[in-house]
Order: sequence, then structure tokens, then C-alpha cells
Amino acid sequence: MTDPSASPDIETLTLDQARTELAQLSAELARHDALYFAEDAPEVSDAAYDALKRRALAIEARFPELTTADSPSTRVGATPSGTFAAVRHGVPMLSLDNAFDEGDIADFVARVRRFLALDADTPMAFIAEPKIDGLSANLRYEKGELVVGATRGDGREGEDVTANLRTLADIPDQLSGSGWPDVIEVRGEVYCPTADFLAFNAEAEAAGRRTYANPRNFAAGSLRQKDPAITATRPLRFFAYGWGEFSDDFAETQSDAIDRLADWGFPVNDRRRVVEDAAGLLDVYRRLDTDRARLGYDIDGVVYKVDRLDWQKRLGFIARSPRWAIAHKFAAEQARTILNAIDIQVGRTGSLTPVARLTPVTVGGVVVSNATLHNEDEIARKDVRIGDTVIVQRAGDVIPQIVGIVPELRPDGTVPYTFPTHCPVCGSEAVREEGEARRRCTGGLICASQIVERLKHFVSRRAFDIEGLGEKQLTAFHDRSWIREPADIFRLARDTARLNELRAEDGYGETSVGNLVAGIDARRIITLQRMIYALGIPDIGDQTSLLLARHFGSWAAFKAAGIEASTGIQTEAWTRLSEGHGISARVLSILADADLAGADPWPEAPLDQKLSLAFPGLASPARRTLADRASDWPGIRRLADIARLEGPGLALTGIASVAGVGPVAAREIAHFFHEAHNRDVVEALEAELTAIEDAERPEADSPVTGKTVVFTGSLERFTRDEAKARASSLGAKVSGSVSKKTDYLVAGPGAGSKLAEAQKHGVTVLTEDEWLALIGG
Repeated sequence: MTDPSASPDIETLTLDQARTELAQLSAELARHDALYFAEDAPEVSDAAYDALKRRALAIEARFPELTTADSPSTRVGATPSGTFAAVRHGVPMLSLDNAFDEGDIADFVARVRRFLALDADTPMAFIAEPKIDGLSANLRYEKGELVVGATRGDGREGEDVTANLRTLADIPDQLSGSGWPDVIEVRGEVYCPTADFLAFNAEAEAAGRRTYANPRNFAAGSLRQKDPAITATRPLRFFAYGWGEFSDDFAETQSDAIDRLADWGFPVNDRRRVVEDAAGLLDVYRRLDTDRARLGYDIDGVVYKVDRLDWQKRLGFIARSPRWAIAHKFAAEQARTILNAIDIQVGRTGSLTPVARLTPVTVGGVVVSNATLHNEDEIARKDVRIGDTVIVQRAGDVIPQIVGIVPELRPDGTVPYTFPTHCPVCGSEAVREEGEARRRCTGGLICASQIVERLKHFVSRRAFDIEGLGEKQLTAFHDRSWIREPADIFRLARDTARLNELRAEDGYGETSVGNLVAGIDARRIITLQRMIYALGIPDIGDQTSLLLARHFGSWAAFKAAGIEASTGIQTEAWTRLSEGHGISARVLSILADADLAGADPWPEAPLDQKLSLAFPGLASPARRTLADRASDWPGIRRLADIARLEGPGLALTGIASVAGVGPVAAREIAHFFHEAHNRDVVEALEAELTAIEDAERPEADSPVTGKTVVFTGSLERFTRDEAKARASSLGAKVSGSVSKKTDYLVAGPGAGSKLAEAQKHGVTVLTEDEWLALIGG
């Protein structure tokens, strides 16, 4: 993760430096937004995220010309995941600016006074309320009846989770009382009380089921279940704190409006207070900071809002945030304890995550016995060792983390921690690609920690697309040891005893079992592209699978290339030279071909001159790069040995050279086939299939052959998958982002930032009808 504290002072940045850093920060923040809002799996603390955000906002303030429609200052939440239907909010659900100290609050109050032109003697009331650490929800009522409920999403569009929200007793299907507008969006936070969360986790752990890191993740994961019946079993609660679209005024102040929400049947927070000026706000903050461990639910700060609604309207908004509100975040909490062990957890996608096992300690009212160490670089950077006294922090009340050690309390005999190079679950190699922070298990289809996730991918829509075999069924069949690998899916369709057992169970029967078998048998013939994609090889997505299928033509050719590539995987030393130290593959090949055996032929010459004599065709920038990596002739010889002995084999290079594939994806294919058990899984699958169809060649003379096409918006004439498949079959390259190299943007209703980007680059924009006319229907 980028460390803002180690970055240069913003005042010293040039425009180009600022542009580069802002792009990096924007990408990192977008990734963390997706992890937090869409996947319920944050990797960093609120404090670390806030530091990144503050740095990005400061750069935008210093260089306003760098602000775009997708800048950190304008972005809210994350794009909905696609698991649920999209719902457009009547009024956007914006985020709040954050404050971290008392000076920030004084500045906030002063800004409000200046904007409203109020003198120091004019009373100015605010409402202060706990900032609940849960999942924001938007409830739309028409004529007093709940019609749709959605998550925040990206602030403009959320996910339709109406059926799930209806299971919460705190959310009324019909508003009570009177005086409510004909149309109103009620907003609030779905959360889980602390005691209920701990009880659920204890029961789940005892039963061997999934546990959750914190109540916020639990609430988000529970609310976003595909089956509302599961949500109904979860101890979720709701606090109403505001509103979005409304058809008629119903209050004059924020505090009166909250009282109206209570009258209509919503729980509202009883710790809210109406106070005046900064002193009153800070008094509420200090009281809640002291009492937070006794509230019974998690909060991560206090929200302050101007109480008068007419003043709120005058104050308005700045980009993604209202001027009339701010969130005062709690400081990260810390405590000391002993690190007893470091365990390696393997995630559902294969990431190896180190977890510190601690002597239990109370941090901010919560007993912490485990903490994240993030990755091997963090362990090495902090020099964390088993037996150390460590400082544990609950930053933002997300996942506890170790922020440092107490060196003077280190016992004798401790040794640096050695991170494993093999998966502790299945024994497969754990590889770490250049530029990646985490190691990843290559066991994929055989690793017990990953298998359900891999099987879900295997049966997904773009892979084998097996009807009637979703996450619920896969999990149940895996728990019964019926499905341990993809071939087991097809074996199940022929296992009379297990199918008869299934027919006798609730929820199944002759028809449903017959449909399941038919759905499985229908996929015994599969296309090459789907077969490649279904293997779940990292960095091999739908489009890359298509490129590989077209290049190799047949499964036999692809598999043979993968197995051959697996015998020539370059070492980490070669990869560091090629990707980490800027020595191109061409220069490495020149080094590999050179005969540098024997003594230094030019002992008195400077190194640059020696390089010029040894490699006359090498340009001076490349010579300088080599000289930077090796200070003498023996060093050059060592580089040559690495280039000759430790580089990629011809088969791996051949895969990497396929247009649109590249070296990273090629290495992932090689790593996959390098594991003998992966090859065994593939061979078992082959035995169950009737045929893997050769790839179809794209049309070579269509109007869009060789053109780059991007689809955006809500397409109405065809689905996004249909559009991509048709474009690819016509020889077009389908991309997910717009650049100056894009030839066509096909825009449906609701096109947003991609449309703006296309117009900026002068890209031809087509409607769906114009696209169909171009390609001939």
C-alpha cells in the first residue's frame, strides 16, 4: 500500500509528479472501495484508507486541473457487484467529509458561519449522533408502503435487496402514524449488535462454518445473501438517520425530522443530541468516545449536521459531500500484548494472509486475540517476531492490526519470521508475482481452502454454466464429500445411489434432480474458450480465454503448451531483473547469448567501456542500466548467468507473445500446469467430457475487424455478454475501458464516465441501433 507519510511534500510536487501520484492513489482507493463496499472484505484500516484519501484530496486541491469525473474527491462507494439488480436512488447517497481532531471541528463550524454570513452571536444548532459502523440502506416508500430497498452502491446506484431488508423487524413494511409524504426515501444503517455478533461467531466456529471479522462485515454479508431466508436468521438491526427523495416537506429541522421517522415506526438512535457550536459538538464526541464500548453496537465516530433544514439547503454540496455535515472519526485505539504465534490463512482465492495469535487483550472494550499482519513485507518491515511484545491497534474498528513492536521488551533468542513458500493447506507452491504484496497458492482446484470458490467459478455463466448448481448446492455437496473437484460434478450425474438419496430430501424430488442431471449432462460438450476460463487460472479472464482459444485452436494444443511452459518458469531473480529493475527482455537475451567465460578481457577499462566492447549493439541507456545493477565485471557475469540459466522457456515466451495475453498471464498458466495435482484434476475432467470443441475463427473482413470496442450504459437491444461475444466473433477487440486507442463506444441509456472519456478522446460514439447497422444486424 502507498504510504502517504513517506511521500514528498505536496508543495514540492510538479504537475507531472502530481498527476502520476494521483493516478496511483485513485486506483488504490478504487480497489479499497470495491473491497469494502462490494466485497465486504476490507484489507486496510479506516485510518490507513483515510490517510490515502487525505493525500489524494490535498493533491487535487493543489492541482484542481487534475480533478476528473472519477477523482477521489467525486467518487462515492463502489460500483454495485452485479449479484443483485441495480436500483437508481432518487437522490444520490453521498459520503461525508472526515474530521480527525478538534481543530478540524472548529474549522467546520467556522466555515458554516462564514458561508451563511452569521456573526459570532447568532445561535447555530447542530445535531450530533453516533456514526454507526454498518451498511447504509435506502428504503423507498410510496403511499406509506415499502416498495424497494437498496444498498448505497456507488452513491447513485445500489443493489436491490428489498426482500432481504423486509426480514428486518426494525424496518416497517407500512409506515405508521401520519404526516408522511406520498414518496420518501428513508435512509439508515443496517448493523449487528456486538453481543449477537460474538454469539453468532462462536456458534459458527464450533460448527465449522464461516466466521466474520467484525459486525460491519457480518451485517453487509448477511444483508447481501442471495437467499432472503438466510438473512432472516441473522440478528440484524436498523437505525434511521436521514432521508433522500421526498415529495413534501415534513419538518423544519434535522432533529424534528428524526422524531418524525420515529413516529412512522423506525428505530432512531437515542444518543443523538442537539447542541450549539464546536464546544457542544466536542462534548458529545468525548462522551461517546468514553461510552462506546458500552453501547452494545459498533460506532467509529460521531456525525455532526446543521440542524436547520433551510440552512442545509443554502449550504448545499461540494462534489461528493454536503457542506452542512461532517464525520468526526475516533482515533485508532492501541494496546500492548504478546505475539504467541503466526498462522497462515489461505483465502478463498488462494491468498496467503499471516494472522497473529495474541495473548488476549482488551482494546477499546473489545477482546482481541487475533490481528492481521497483512503480508510478508509488513512482517519484515516491522521485524515482528514470535515472542515479541507488540502494539495492537483497532484502527477504525475494522480488523485489528499490529502496528509495531516494543524493542526493549524483546526476549533473547527470537529469530526473524520466515514466510512459507508452499501452501499450508494443500502443499502447492505459493508464488508471489513481481509487484504483488501477497503470495498465492497455486493449488486452485485441489486446495481445500479454495475449492468451493473455484467450483463456483467452474459452474458460472461464462464457464460451464451448469443450471441448478449454485453456491448453495455446491457448498452442500462439498460438505458431504460428493464434489471435491470438477470431475465429481459429472460423476454425480451418474451416481444412482447419491441421486436417489437426494430425491428423498426436502427441497429436491424427481423433477429437480432430473433437471440437475440434465443441466450437468448438457455441458459434457464444452467450447475451448469456456474450458480455459473454467479452470480459474488467475489473470485468465473471459477475454484472455478467448484470445488463447483462438491462438491455440484446440484443447490439446493449449494443454501441451501449458505443460511445456511449466518446465521453463523463470526464477524470481530473472523476474526482478526484467520487471523490477528495468532490464528489458531483449537486453537479457543479449546477455544470455554472450560468451563471458574466462577472465576480464579489459581489466583496466571502466565498466561502461567494457560493456560497449562486449555488447557493441547495446544502446547507452541499456548499458547504464546494467552498470547500475552490477558494479564490476564479475557482477555482469552473474547477470548473464541469470539471463541464460534462469529465464523463461520458449513455450512460456510463446504464450506470453500471444497478442493481448502477456507475461503475467503466461506465468499463471505455467504455474497452474506445474502442479501435478492440477494436471490430475484436468485429466479427470477430460475423462468425463464428451468433447472440447475447437475454437471458431473470427471473421477477417467484417466492418469492425481489428477495431477496439467498448460497451457502456444499460443496453436494451442485447445483453452485455451478447454484445461482447458478437463483437469478438467479428474480429473486434472488446475492452472494458476507454482510451485514445478506442475506435467505438457503444452507449446505452445511463452511460456515464466512459461516455465523457470517449468524447474527450474523440472516440466515435454509437447508439445500439447504429452499432447494429454497422455490423449488419
